[in-house]
Formats: sequence, C-alpha cells, structure tokens
Amino acid sequence: MSAVDMFSQETSKFASLEALINALKQMKDDPLANAGTNVVISRGNPEAKLLLIGEAPGPEENVRGKPFVGRAGQLLDKILQAANFDPEKDVYITNSVFRMPPGEEGKAFRKPTDQEIEYYRPYVFEMIRLIDPRVILLTGNVACQSVLRKTGITSLRGKWSQLGGRWVMPIYHPSYLLRNPARDPGSPKAQMWDDIREVRKKYDELTAQN
Repeated sequence: MSAVDMFSQETSKFASLEALINALKQMKDDPLANAGTNVVISRGNPEAKLLLIGEAPGPEENVRGKPFVGRAGQLLDKILQAANFDPEKDVYITNSVFRMPPGEEGKAFRKPTDQEIEYYRPYVFEMIRLIDPRVILLTGNVACQSVLRKTGITSLRGKWSQLGGRWVMPIYHPSYLLRNPARDPGSPKAQMWDDIREVRKKYDELTAQN
C-alpha cells in the first residue's frame, strides 16, 4: 500500500489523538510486546504544525517514556532552537517504532526490523492525520522507510516531497551527527544546518499563508 493510500483507509482510524495514544499504550500483540521495553510515543505540542518522526526509543527514552531525551535528543533540541523552533511549543515529536528493540550480544538495543516498522506504520500515519502538520521531518532511514518506503538517507536528505498535501523532508538522525562530529563544509553537521534553515524557510512560507 502506498503512502498516499494510507490516508484514504476507512478502517482502524481513531477519533482523536488521545484515543490513538491510549491504544498505543495498551498494545499487547505488537512484535515487541514481549521485549520487556516500554511504549514511547511522543513529546511536544500536539497543535504544532511541524511534526518530527524519529526511529525508535533508545535506553534513555525507554526509561523516561518520551522520544529524543538522550544525547541525540539534546542535540536535536539545539538544532531546532538554532532555527528558532521551540521544541516544546513549535514541534510535535514521535517515533516510527514505539518500543525499544532489545539488543543482542551486549548491545542495549538494535535497529528495528522491517516487520516491526511495517506493523507500527498505520499508527504513524494516524499520528500524521490527527496532528495534521504542514511540515514533516523524517530523521534517519527508519523514518524514511516507514513514511516514504525509501531508504538511503545520504541521498534523500534535504529533498522536499509532498504527502497528502503536507511537505516532507528527510534529515539526518542526530545520533548520526554525534558519530560524525566534523563541521567542515559538506560534512553531515553542515548539511543538517543547511536543511534546517530550508525547513525554517518553508515553514514560514506555509504558516504565513494562513
């Protein structure tokens, strides 16, 4: 099923964001239900016109129950603030997968599987429909796979597409920037700064039309 078709489904829709969140909190048959990790859904302002979709909770998020609250989340907030977005007022932040996939061989967690991404995908689209943002940011490959059914963040990042009348841009996941700290021209950090400035410009254009 294409991304656009996801918005035209008449089944499994929720009357409100609260109903969706309650359903997510009570999930018992999802692929990670027996993983021993918590459901982590969102933070920020549900009235915001900028929606940011991450990948999956990490250990810090699993403990605190909110996405992007570890080192990567702190960097994300700084990036948003650098473009004059208030992370708590101007942005709603959610995930593509709502539980932390447990790690193997001594690792705290792992990347979500295709099956896990696909299972949670309708919930992600319900989140988009209910929040009804003007701009959506997809951080990293898992978010791109969930929403666009595409991967390859180095080629996708910084490019606009439209989805159900909303503007969508993939950007690097902040954890990738932590692993690649160089600030040289052409580095991931420099590219992220270019991308977030473009997001600010598009956001201002769209909100000025109201």
